[in-house]
Amino acid sequence: MSSHHIVRDDQEPALIIANGASCNPELLGQLLEWSPLVIVLDSAMERVMQLDIKVDVLLGDFDRGFDPEQYQTTQYPLEIVHTPDQNKTDLEKALDYLIARKIPAVNIVWATGKRADHTITNLTNIVRYRNLIQIVILDDHSKIFLLPNKFEKWYTAETPISLIPIGVVNGIDSDNLVYPLQNDTLTMGYRTGSSNAVLHDGIVTITHIDGDLLLMECMD
Repeated sequence: MSSHHIVRDDQEPALIIANGASCNPELLGQLLEWSPLVIVLDSAMERVMQLDIKVDVLLGDFDRGFDPEQYQTTQYPLEIVHTPDQNKTDLEKALDYLIARKIPAVNIVWATGKRADHTITNLTNIVRYRNLIQIVILDDHSKIFLLPNKFEKWYTAETPISLIPIGVVNGIDSDNLVYPLQNDTLTMGYRTGSSNAVLHDGIVTITHIDGDLLLMECMD
């Protein structure tokens, strides 16, 4: 797999490679093509090295005898960021790192599928970064991101879409979905908006009054 291109002024989202289930090499290659900065969590570094990917930042707590210095030559120049804080996951620390660098957006891969506890944590923790950084989590089956209070995007008809509340989300309205929402409330664990779909080719509009609402563009 080729190294990523250098994009000036961080115009494109950074890329974080976590340590969940691997995604399709084609998806990973597309993201690498235009990522100005590639961050790899220490637990994934060995797997990433096997894919011939140029890494910019290696980040983690480096426990269990992990030696980050071994990658200094093969990945030169490589920034090594030691984050020993055990009160946050390495993925959260990577997001904090990007926020400190004032990078506005990030794509995240390998963050789902390997362990259910890690997947749930990675998806639900998106909400704490609202207004700090735009986050998109991708795998071979889904593209997942937090919705603003008003969301509009063009889709083709029958595109599967799920709306997943983190906690309680009130005052949800939609336009151009097969199962429309009208001043609805979704509650995590009780009622969600999973397995909806786009009704017609065109703009889908989703608004909500308050709460944290994830949208999942699903590829069945």
